[in-house]
Amino acid sequence: MSSKKVGILGATGTVGQRFILLLSEHPVFTIHALGASSRSAGKAYKEAVRWKQARPIPDQVANMIVKPCDAELFKDCDVVFSGLDADVAGEIEMAMLKQDIAVFSNAKNYRRDPVVPLIVPTVNSDHFDLVHHQRELYNLKKGFLITNANCSTTGLVVPLKALQDAFGPMTHIIVNTQQAISGAGYPGVPSLDILDNVVPYIGGEEEKMEWEVGKIMGAVAADKKSFEHLPNTVVSATCTRVPVLDGHLESVSVKFANGCPDIEKVYEVLENYKSEAEKLGCHLAPSKPIVVTRQQDRPQPRLDRENLKGQAVTVGRVRKCPVLDIKFVLLVHNTVLGAAGSSVLNAEIAVAKGLI
Repeated sequence: MSSKKVGILGATGTVGQRFILLLSEHPVFTIHALGASSRSAGKAYKEAVRWKQARPIPDQVANMIVKPCDAELFKDCDVVFSGLDADVAGEIEMAMLKQDIAVFSNAKNYRRDPVVPLIVPTVNSDHFDLVHHQRELYNLKKGFLITNANCSTTGLVVPLKALQDAFGPMTHIIVNTQQAISGAGYPGVPSLDILDNVVPYIGGEEEKMEWEVGKIMGAVAADKKSFEHLPNTVVSATCTRVPVLDGHLESVSVKFANGCPDIEKVYEVLENYKSEAEKLGCHLAPSKPIVVTRQQDRPQPRLDRENLKGQAVTVGRVRKCPVLDIKFVLLVHNTVLGAAGSSVLNAEIAVAKGLI
């Protein structure tokens, strides 16, 4: 398979840095261009970035000159990965799309767009079916726009999809998140606000979770020109920020339309869940989209966030719920599967499907 040239927008940010680590030794994608704000443009990457990753800056990008996020400067890229902040992402990503580039966005700007797939790669890769219609609308030959979900939504929908496939529709979903500080970007939450503390509010987060689940777990319409959101499913989210570096922990309760399933059967369904990404042989596809633990005190962010290189969701403490039907705890690595890792795996799926 021939190498694909990729550009990374917001390359100096925390998500951009994750993109660089994931792509620096990728078998299909080659880093071709780095984009960032005017403060960084014109500088060598190693001089422009405040590197915050445990691994050093890869040699191949250290001396690469950072470009402004001008679509003309990225038109020779096959793929653009965007780690831009939402306040600037919308206009820039649309300009890249109009250059006929395949764009994979982490920002919220186009998640609610009726012709833009909102894809969690181990859940709803069939939503790529709408790409052909999107191309027709924008008069494109090879470009398209795909968005990631919110990082906390991403962790939630993986086990929910397994349960929905096995036991049918869910009527009520209640989720409480304990979200890591890396989700706020850099410099993020001030230390005097988060140390020795829990902040019971993250602006806009609850609304994103409550809406995004319906689009991701819904279906593509028969004509492959629109999405059918989940009917009759209510999601209630409470989102908090906790003093953990990486890894969002979520406590979930679910009620099914067809009654409460057996707990042992729930464990079995979660353990055996497979994704299309793995069947397509994608490089980053986890062998188990869901890692199940039966230890009473797991999952834990420090111990479980790196499971299967951060591309899996870890689920434990599955038990009956006295209010709804079942409840469980999950953990997602918010900057891997919850951000850059989803985008890269989505792009791998697009290559495997012949869309890139």
